Amino acid sequence: MRLTTALWISHGKVARRMGLGPQSRLDMLRNLVTALVRHERIETTLARADEMKPYAEKEKDLVPKLFKVLAPRFQEDRGSYVRTLQIPTRERDRARMAVIEFRRNPLPPLIAKRPGANEKTLINQLLKGYREEVAFKGASGTGETQASSAA
Repeated sequence: MRLTTALWISHGKVARRMGLGPQSRLDMLRNLVTALVRHERIETTLARADEMKPYAEKEKDLVPKLFKVLAPRFQEDRGSYVRTLQIPTRERDRARMAVIEFRRNPLPPLIAKRPGANEKTLINQLLKGYREEVAFKGASGTGETQASSAA
């Protein structure tokens, strides 16, 4: 089978349909973005999270919270304000799920930082060996000076 350029042309279909009509799709996205601004973290499908991400920074419904709480938090940031993290799939229909949240929110982090996760890297192993060597030389050096000064 030969691919033609006609298969690659989008024909103006930019947005996902998600099984809804255009008005229902916009209403769903508006509700998702409003919930994100209100709760600062929501759980939804990965497709919906990807689709609503551009709209999350343009929401005007919750203006007081946007200007009094969220705007000062992101005053120095120049990048994206929203983060999407994949979570395990939903069991009943095997839908790929995601959590979308504002960065630097007061909620507990979803990804726990493991202490010592980077201690197995080469540079950290070399630094650990150097520190042990300096500590050993320092301990043995002070013992020798104390023995010579006592004699």
